[in-house]
Amino acid sequence: SDVSVDYPRMQAEKQKVVTMLTRGVAGLLRKGGIDLLEGIGRFRGLGAIEVDLADGGTQVVQAANAIIATGSVPMEIPGVPFDGETVVSSREALEFNEIPNQLVVVGAGYIGLELGSVYSRLGSSVTVLEMTDKVLPEMDDDLGVAAHEIFARQGMEFHLGAKVTGVEIEEKKATVRYELAGSESYSTADKVLVAAGRQPFVDRLGLETVGLELDQRGFIPVDAGMRTAVDGVYAIGDVVPTAMLAHVAMDEGMVAAQCIAGQRSEMNYTAIPAVVFTHPEIASVGLKEKEAIDNGYTVRTGQFPFRGIGRARARGDVEGWVKMITDAETEKLIGVHCIGAEAGHLIHEAVVAMAFGGYAEDIALTVHAHPTLSEAMKEAALAVDGRALHI
Repeated sequence: SDVSVDYPRMQAEKQKVVTMLTRGVAGLLRKGGIDLLEGIGRFRGLGAIEVDLADGGTQVVQAANAIIATGSVPMEIPGVPFDGETVVSSREALEFNEIPNQLVVVGAGYIGLELGSVYSRLGSSVTVLEMTDKVLPEMDDDLGVAAHEIFARQGMEFHLGAKVTGVEIEEKKATVRYELAGSESYSTADKVLVAAGRQPFVDRLGLETVGLELDQRGFIPVDAGMRTAVDGVYAIGDVVPTAMLAHVAMDEGMVAAQCIAGQRSEMNYTAIPAVVFTHPEIASVGLKEKEAIDNGYTVRTGQFPFRGIGRARARGDVEGWVKMITDAETEKLIGVHCIGAEAGHLIHEAVVAMAFGGYAEDIALTVHAHPTLSEAMKEAALAVDGRALHI
């Protein structure tokens, strides 16, 4: 084939976009009249935050209210410490100087699939080691099965039930040891991406100086208004025990700010979309089917494949489907899961429906433009009652 990838140009374009976005946020802060101090901060008692400034010196900021939004850091696993060069986290994996010939990914969650599938399409030989017995263990089982099949066809190799026990590095080559089916196995690679999850960054924040305690998993407990157990201290984003998603953190920040301003505001986690940015995309909102059953629901489901959608046929993206889950007693929509073209966009129709306590029938009765991918949503809604038209 004459098709090739200009990887340095690709990385440069990525950095250009990242720089533009971060400068845009800085500009919004200036526009809002918000002072920005760059450095490392920590509490020095209630109402006082000490900042070691990036350009030198120290400054103490006095404030009646504070919002902790320090995010999260990648989790290491025993025996496989990060070295930032050969054994890396998602941060370094986004900045490789060259495409690795062989890449081992530890973890088949959303980070592992996103980055693993990117490098697979760029030409790397990718092996994924997942400790559980499924791909995307945090998502609906059917999504995990479909993702496994699709990405395996794209050339990724999966070993499920693989417990990684260690890594040896010699001449910038890694040998990853793992236990599989009672035997020890090995995989070699130029790079090892550990994508085993993230943990809240709460170290060295001086939380003890304000009497703030963490829960058993290291998160900061909050109420629906993002208030901690300490008056005047709020927490949002990855440091609280909710979904580690940027869009969730943004809304939590809005709620915290509104509460500080004296307004009544609470977070509603009923309809939070999650998207895995692979090709094809994967998206989910609400309860998984097994989760719904375990919670006492009698469920009805409807599923419709993209191969029955004209727009998907026209663009050559026929892999995947939309699945809807309803409560059989009330007929309310309680979960929607999608794998396929533009799933990250399509899921928001279901998000709005669920946010307003809607039903699959609401989507089924709504006219959807033809030819669009959104017709898969309507067809899946019809399929709940066995009424899908184009299959």
